[in-house]
Order: sequence, then C-alpha cells, then structure tokens
Amino acid sequence: MSAVEAKRTIAIVGRPNIGKSALFNRIVGRRVSIVHEECGVTRDRVVCEAEWNEQYFDVIDTGGLGTMDSGSAHDTIVDSTNKQVAVAIEDAAAIIFVVDITSGIVPMDEEVARLLHRANRPVFIAANKADTSARDEQALEFEKLGFPVFPISALHNRGVDVALEAALGKLPPALPREKRTPLRVAVVGRPNSGKSSYINRLLNSERVIVSPIPGTTRDSIEIPFAIGSGPHARHYILIDTAGVNRRNRRSGAVEHYSNMRAEESVDNADVVILLMDATEGPKLQDKKLAAKIIEAKKGCILAVNKWDIADEADVTQTKYEPALRKEMQFLDFAPLLFLSAKSGYNIRKSVELIDYISDQVQLKLSTGVLNRILQDAVQKNPPPSVNGRPLKIYYATQAGVQPVRIKLFVNNTLRATSGYKRYLDRKIRAAFGLEGAPLDLKFVPRPRPDLEEKKRQRKA
Repeated sequence: MSAVEAKRTIAIVGRPNIGKSALFNRIVGRRVSIVHEECGVTRDRVVCEAEWNEQYFDVIDTGGLGTMDSGSAHDTIVDSTNKQVAVAIEDAAAIIFVVDITSGIVPMDEEVARLLHRANRPVFIAANKADTSARDEQALEFEKLGFPVFPISALHNRGVDVALEAALGKLPPALPREKRTPLRVAVVGRPNSGKSSYINRLLNSERVIVSPIPGTTRDSIEIPFAIGSGPHARHYILIDTAGVNRRNRRSGAVEHYSNMRAEESVDNADVVILLMDATEGPKLQDKKLAAKIIEAKKGCILAVNKWDIADEADVTQTKYEPALRKEMQFLDFAPLLFLSAKSGYNIRKSVELIDYISDQVQLKLSTGVLNRILQDAVQKNPPPSVNGRPLKIYYATQAGVQPVRIKLFVNNTLRATSGYKRYLDRKIRAAFGLEGAPLDLKFVPRPRPDLEEKKRQRKA
C-alpha cells in the first residue's frame, strides 16, 4: 500500500520514554493514552480521531520500540510492541518520529530511522523537549537520520503546530465530512448499583454543559450533554435506565417494562457502561446484561462503582480484578474501570474511556495488515479438519464498523469451528486492539466466477 492509498492517519513512533504520548495527547486535545495505563491494557497502540485547524484525521500512539534485531525474539513484550508499531506504520499515510533533543542521537534512534526508511512513508522528526528557543540548534544533529527535523516541546505546546502541518500536508484529500451525531451512551445495571449517582456526578463535573431534557420514557431518561464548548465540543446523549431485576412470576408489569426499556437502551446505544456494585460483585443479572450487550454487538465498559467502600475494606484492585474477570470472562475484551460516584474517583477517566471505546468500534483495519495477521495465525495454528477436510481461509476484508465486521472468504463455512473462531478473534485483537469493541467474524464461501458463469449459462 502506497502513501497515496493510505488513510488520513498519522503514526507517532520512537523509542520509549521520549514524549510520544504527550505529543499524542497534545494533538488529540485530551489525555487519552493515560486511559490505557489506568485500565491495565497491555497493547501499546492507541488510535483516536483528531481535529487540527479544521482538518480531521486519525492519529496513532505507539509503544516505545525496543531492539529490533533477531536476538530480541525471546522477549515477548518487546516483540509484541514492535509488531504493533509495524501495524501502525503500515496503516499510516505519514509518520512523526519523536526523538529527545536533550540526549542527541542514540543507537536506538538510528535503528528506528533504518526501519522508517524501509517503510516508504513520509517521515518527520519531532525533536522533543525543545522547551526554549535556546535548544533549537541542537535539533540540527538529527538531520543525519535523513528526515526533515522540527524542534518541538509537547509539554509546552511549542513547535507542535509546525511539525503537524508538515505531516498533514502528506495526507490524502479528505472526503466530505458528515455531520456528527451525538454519541449515545447507555448506563445499565442492577438496582442500587449507583447508575443515577454516577450520572449526577458526571453531569456536575468540570467543563460539562447540561442541556435541557428533551423527553423521557417511563424508566429511561435521555440526557444530552457536552464537554467543552464551540466547534471543538464533544456531544453525548446519556441514557439513564431503570435497574434490571430478575424476572419471576411475581414480577409486575412495571418491572417487565423497565427491563424491556433497559434492553432497548442497549440496542439504541453506541457505547454501554455495565455498572456493578463493588460491595456485591457480579450477580446473575449482571451476566444477563453482559450477554445482551454481546448479542447487540455494542462497545462496552465494565465499571465497578462504590470503590470508596471497597477501598475502606482494604480490598485492592489487583485482587478484585482477576476474580471479576473470571466471573465475566465472556466480556474479556471490555476494559475495566473502578470508580466512585460518591467521591468522584475516576469519573473523568470514564469519559475518556467512553471516547476511546467510541473510536475503537469505528476502527477501520488495513486490509493488507489484516490478511498478513491471519496468514501468520494460520501458519502457527492450522485450522482443524472436519470429516477429514481442513478449513481454508483465502482472504479477509472489513465489511463495516459499529461493530467491526470482518468477512473471511473460505472453502467451506461449516468447517469453521467455534474454537478456531475464538482463536482468530484473539489474534486479530492482539494486532489491532479493539478494546471494548465487539468483533463480528463472518465466514462466507469464496466467490467462484467460473461456477457463477456456468449457472448463468444453464439458466439462459
């Protein structure tokens, strides 16, 4: 794929701890990468939409590149991070290569530069930590790496606009932009899990503007709100649902319709927050709600409320998370966030996570990278045979977003076992992330033009 064919995407790469995430957050306009760290996500790659001087594009933050020689194959963490960077580079139309102006060129910078020269992409060096003009001359040293150099300070927002404008000039033309509709976020859970308290705390937080409520249903309330103001504001519709109770013979009409409304809210949402009570742990109804979210193929966040009470009882997140993941293992792709509606703990982080999940459910995967990932997966673990005949995967392509849908063209759809589907799901997620985003793999027969022509001739 040439740079002309690439999407409007800029990848930020470089060695560890030189300010890549600081630059990413500066460009995106909010702290996004920190969400990964807080939620324990192991993948070192974040994709978000950004807007700069009325230009819209995607920006990718990557993990720090470790040594890239063959001797590093034993280091699975380094190897995994390097693979993620390779995916980001291939998916990008332009690359910003971040270096540390205070340390000069180090061997790892030279190694990254060699990798980028082979990538056939426009590359721009951002010599970070040029906090004052006195350091600008030190950036000249990096011209030896063979790319245009821009002294910047991500921390102080110095020179970032110049470097970014150079990279934006290499992106393909933008398509006409559709008017953005507000992001619909449903908050669901059992009664007394703290849904209304969470929403009230969220609406009272800093920089949040609450609009008048346009209408309500019997037990679901839609609340428009925005973060920021003007053309850069982010708009949401928050759906507060009634608590979902267990249905039994004694359940009345009100409870029946409350449960039905909550399920409808899931169907109508872009992102769903499944809110659970930290003092009780997951119950049967939490699992049923999780099953509904999976069935509806919605972006999802697992949120554990009332963490202030659990914290007072000396319960740690390190101990709590494995037990919760074991009980809710079918939602292993959903990020986990501990919060407290009462104290405000991680309320702001929940909004950052909502934004991140909304980007993930709309992620567009590179066809070339997707097929190489699948080829590698098949080589490492060949498909099983059914009645002595193996499944053959010819190629794959993305068929849509929200959810991310992938069509895999195969010789026989009946040979795609559920176990092998889960294996491919894990491999695709390992490459592209898709935290909180459902992945819909659809196996379809490979088109056979020769057979179609014969059928057409017979009918004629």
